[in-house]
Amino acid sequence: MFATATRNFVEEVDAGGLLIPVSSLNDTIALLTVVVKRRRFWCWQKPKYIPTDFDLNDILTGDSPLQPVAIESDFIKYNGTYGDNIQGAMDANFVRSGVSMQAKDSSKLQSSFGSLKKEEANVQKLLQESKNRVLDMSHCLIHQTKEKHRRILGIVKERIVTAMPCSVIEEVQQGGQCGAGLSLLGIRGSKVSLKENGSLSKDSNVTMEIPTHTTIAYALIELEIKLDGCYELCLTSDTNGGFEVDSSAKKGLLCVSGAPPHASENSRLRQDLEQLDDHFQLLSSLPDTTRSSLFQQFTKVMQDQAAVTALQDALDQICLENSPDLGDNTTTESQKQNIQEILDLVEQCGQVGSAQTGQSVLTALHLISSALDEMTSDRLAVFAMCCSHEVLQTMELLVQCVSGKGELLLSSADLTALTRVVFERTAHLFASSNVSLKRDGDTLRTEINQAPGNLPLVLCIAVRGLASLTVCV
Repeated sequence: MFATATRNFVEEVDAGGLLIPVSSLNDTIALLTVVVKRRRFWCWQKPKYIPTDFDLNDILTGDSPLQPVAIESDFIKYNGTYGDNIQGAMDANFVRSGVSMQAKDSSKLQSSFGSLKKEEANVQKLLQESKNRVLDMSHCLIHQTKEKHRRILGIVKERIVTAMPCSVIEEVQQGGQCGAGLSLLGIRGSKVSLKENGSLSKDSNVTMEIPTHTTIAYALIELEIKLDGCYELCLTSDTNGGFEVDSSAKKGLLCVSGAPPHASENSRLRQDLEQLDDHFQLLSSLPDTTRSSLFQQFTKVMQDQAAVTALQDALDQICLENSPDLGDNTTTESQKQNIQEILDLVEQCGQVGSAQTGQSVLTALHLISSALDEMTSDRLAVFAMCCSHEVLQTMELLVQCVSGKGELLLSSADLTALTRVVFERTAHLFASSNVSLKRDGDTLRTEINQAPGNLPLVLCIAVRGLASLTVCV
């Protein structure tokens, strides 16, 4: 709830910028707080940020602490309400698009942050005071971070804080006979609830009081750390932090961050997908019963963005050879069961085949979940409504079109599932991923729009991944 509110806030005021939403009220974040930036397994995944209990002075040698000069200014006054009312049969509207459904839902997430302050460190003074200072390379935080090659250390240079007591309120009322239910809260960072067939009733009202001086977002300066503990502040967005490699044969830094070249051309997208093709072929070769079970559980998990994140975290832990603990997340018991079903199926693949086969299946499913985890709630909701064998096979043809010549004949027998309603949903889904679909007579043309990020690649991976799990019945 708090994490959703802060994520909505950052997407509204600094989309694609440097601000990082605070995910937990339990995180204490001040200027110079040390934050661990963890790069993910796949290039398109956003990094995770883990605030620590230390600040820069705690990991420096010497007895003279740095004294950051804080510059405080008014930021904005922010009150955001994300909600929708949907009722009736076979009719609903969201984000300029229509879908068919039967439901009666009323949901609202209200973030009343009020007047906000920006607190910034005087970077120029910090730079001067950092000269000739050395990090304590024996400090446990530095040692543990350096040992894990996807970690980078950064310090908080700016934070957005509340200037008065405020609140986050979530109200949910859901009920009725549902053939398919959809509830979207807001255009960006929306809260999504999809429901299966049957009767449903839910009514909740939760209020969270936020105290003054609570940090809701922050920005970092990454540290470039040398072997001897000397460090430099990475002052520009294209300068990356990390640890110098402990070898004369290797130069540069471990954990150097930075996005890969933007997949702005069809050839780039095609090349990326070709490199991942083995993963999709592996899933397609699994027994029908295994594929069907995996597909069923994935579509259930997709109904809740928090569950997708929980699945991704669990698969992360298994890839790191750790035991996942589903009790640590806030998903429902039903969703935890769905996630556990997927984990059990991965384990069965390793037991039936070789250990290498189990690891390969794990990597392939991790690939799919990573793509789904990069999607917003509304994108997931639309995508979930397209998750049938016929529609996914059609969308896979569109992926081939996007990564190929960019043109496809609509008269092709393989596009029979592309009805008007399906086309509208698909066009909306692709448009939200920076890919336009346009009809020109009997020809469908696709074009990748110039925009930062990897949204086209993420969508194509999700489509091909789930399509590889479908079974023709």
